[in-house]
Amino acid sequence: MRIGGLHKHSLIDYPDRIAAVVFTQGCNFRCPYCHNPSLVYPEQYGPVIDTEEVHGFLQKRHGLLDGVVITGGEPLLQQDLEQFILSVKRMGYKVKLDTNGSMPERLQALLSNGLVDYVAMDYKAPLRAYHRVVRVKVDAELIKRSINYITSSGINYELRTTLHSGLCMSSVLDMIAELRQMRVEFYYLQMFVPFDGCDRSLVPHEFDMEILKKYLLFNFYRSGIRNLEEEELSVHD
Repeated sequence: MRIGGLHKHSLIDYPDRIAAVVFTQGCNFRCPYCHNPSLVYPEQYGPVIDTEEVHGFLQKRHGLLDGVVITGGEPLLQQDLEQFILSVKRMGYKVKLDTNGSMPERLQALLSNGLVDYVAMDYKAPLRAYHRVVRVKVDAELIKRSINYITSSGINYELRTTLHSGLCMSSVLDMIAELRQMRVEFYYLQMFVPFDGCDRSLVPHEFDMEILKKYLLFNFYRSGIRNLEEEELSVHD
C-alpha cells in the first residue's frame, strides 16, 4: 500500500463512527477541483507512510476508534488493498471506502467478499460529459456498473457530487435523473470549498439551491447539500 497520509481522528468522514482516515497515493482521474493534488500527481507525492506504522496505530486505538476510512487518490489502484483491509477488519474495525467508480470489478470483489461496510462513490458529471470533468478518457459503462454493484450490495453507501464552476444547473439536474434511473437512493451534493493554491475560478456561482433542494427531496430517500448550513437535507422514514 502506498499510504500518503493518515488522519488519526475524524468525526465527519464515516457517518455515525469515529474513524481514522488512510489516504492512498495515486489516481487515474485529474479533476481540477481535487482537494488532494499531492496524492494525485506523482511529482507532488510526499513520503510514504509504512503500512506497519498504520497497523500499529490502529491496534493502539482499538476501542477509541471504531472505523477506518480508506480514501485517496483512488484506493482501488492499490494492488494490496484487499490484504490491508483484511488486516484492518481483523482488528474489529468497520471499513468505509471512497472511490471514483472507475474500477467496478475490483470494487465488486471487495463487496462480494464482505470487506467493505460503507462505500462513498463520487459521481463527477453527466455520463456524456464525464471525460470533460475528470480530464481523462473514461468508459461511462464502468461508472454505471460500479453504481449497480453498490446499490445491489445491501451495504450502506452514498453517491456524491462536488459542485464547482465546471458544472451548470442543467448538468446537475441531468445527473439526478441519471441516478434515479440507476435506482440510487442516497445522494449528496457538496460545495467546492477553496483551499490554498487552488484555482479560485472553480468556486460555483450558478446554482439555484432552492431548486436543487426540491429535486433532491423529491428523488432520493436520503440526500443533502454539504458545506452549507445544513448537511442533511432530507431523511424519509
